[in-house]
Amino acid sequence: MSILLKNTTYINWETLQFSKTNILVEEGKNGKLTFLDKIVAIKPDTTVIDCNGKFVTKSFAVGHHHVYSALSRGMPAPKKSPTNFYEVLDYIWWNIDKALDKDMIEASALATAMACAKAGSTFVIDHHASPNFIEGSLDVIADAFDRVGVDHLLCYEITDRDGMDKAEKGLAETENHIKNKQGLIGLHAAFTVGDKTMRSSVDLMEKYNSGIHIHVAEDKYDQKHSEENYNKRVAERLHDFGVLNSSKTILGHCLHLDDNEKKLIRNSKTYIVQNTESNLNNNVGYFNADGLGDRLLLGTDGMHSDMIRSAQNAFFVGQGFDTIDFPSAYKRFRNVHHYLKQNNFEGDAENNLVVLDYDSPTEMNANNFLGHFLYGWTARHIQHVISNGKLIVENGIIQAVNEAEIQAFTQEQAKRLWRKL
Repeated sequence: MSILLKNTTYINWETLQFSKTNILVEEGKNGKLTFLDKIVAIKPDTTVIDCNGKFVTKSFAVGHHHVYSALSRGMPAPKKSPTNFYEVLDYIWWNIDKALDKDMIEASALATAMACAKAGSTFVIDHHASPNFIEGSLDVIADAFDRVGVDHLLCYEITDRDGMDKAEKGLAETENHIKNKQGLIGLHAAFTVGDKTMRSSVDLMEKYNSGIHIHVAEDKYDQKHSEENYNKRVAERLHDFGVLNSSKTILGHCLHLDDNEKKLIRNSKTYIVQNTESNLNNNVGYFNADGLGDRLLLGTDGMHSDMIRSAQNAFFVGQGFDTIDFPSAYKRFRNVHHYLKQNNFEGDAENNLVVLDYDSPTEMNANNFLGHFLYGWTARHIQHVISNGKLIVENGIIQAVNEAEIQAFTQEQAKRLWRKL
């Protein structure tokens, strides 16, 4: 089957050229787009959507997410209030991930996939943790995302913090996943990963020609721990292990780096993912791209699933702390597509599209697009979403699964989680 988007205003996501056209969307992982000046004849099984007055462009992708945080919204406060970043992890997030079981993970993944789809993202790079349900956890997430129609690049957060037995299980789950599906080697952060586990993870990366997905210098504690225990800074340690050798490697946050670390990263093949709102929430500092190169992605770090919002907040907050302007904000927003294409990951071909019903009081065109993107666009403007040539969101409603049934399921699992907390 195929989809015909007629009477569209198409925005080329790379050149930002606007064109009036009709688009025939081919189904499949590598489906093509055919631009038609006139519609002569269409096959009977073609879905036709009239996009008169609407805008069509490439869909979005999340550079760094945490499915495991999906059921945390509105949860009870921790028994003890954290006073620093390490305590935020210890009292809140490590408490949550230890409580997750299969049903909670499934609910979290379904909720995340639906939220991403409705906000225009058809591809998600996720970093998962569930220390008491490791084996099979990535398949649970993958299956949930597949049901909704959102492609993915998953990893399990390998760490020594729960003991070497759990670290070994994390390595085993990772290998089992990437034997059969595209994925990455997940590490929590350098301060919870000893040399043995780091070496095993890099060996796995090299064995499967993959990359490492890891939090780096999110807080000053990461650097303090590295210097005290390894006599080197975090990025230096990663460099020495070969983590930076892969173009598939993603370094999360990168807030507290010195000049030498920035040089090592800039001269490597790796990508950095910025997570502005999470940094604000955890009070760990502000991202600044100066000296890091231009392989910069944007993520949500599990705070939400709205990449338009992430781009806008990166721009607004960056006015006081970052070297960011209109073009570089949009470039960071779109760099994830270059990352996926460069590394031959499937699921982000040209037949992944969003249709926006953008009711602006002013004209949007190629000359002022970036101003509209940063000051006007919101997720509510997304009317339809096409993933791999399939319509997965129509008029704001998820098509492949029953939203009401899943919401009832997620709320039930959230209550179970909160009782355990």
